Amino acid sequence: MRFDLPEQKKLTLEMVIPIRWGDMDMMGHVNNTNYFRYFEIVRIEWFERLGRRLNPAGEGIVIVNTFCNFIKQLEFPGEVLARHYVANPGRSSFEAYMTLERTDAPGVICASGGATTVWVDFPKQKSAPLPEWLRELVA
Repeated sequence: MRFDLPEQKKLTLEMVIPIRWGDMDMMGHVNNTNYFRYFEIVRIEWFERLGRRLNPAGEGIVIVNTFCNFIKQLEFPGEVLARHYVANPGRSSFEAYMTLERTDAPGVICASGGATTVWVDFPKQKSAPLPEWLRELVA
């Protein structure tokens, strides 16, 4: 089953991630779990570039589900151009989407994925309304 990324989404970050030798598995390609790591790296970098750090004593983002469409294998050596998008703000959540392509093959998407991202009050362990600054950013 493949999940399609929506047409309506806002690009919020592009970054390059090196493919490490240790990212590969015995089959000679990047292991599936590392695609989710690449997505995580992009999400955290985006949040930190917003001037926000994850604070377990305050509020922040958590992922409640995630998916990845494995389209074309990634292999060492190389670099991945990762793009992060946001869409569909709700009361306490929004959707984040990512695409991965090799820098030496521009425009060829190797993987796409996404996650439902929820704003949480960590001490209460409950969802909280998106702050207005975040709602405006993802709208």
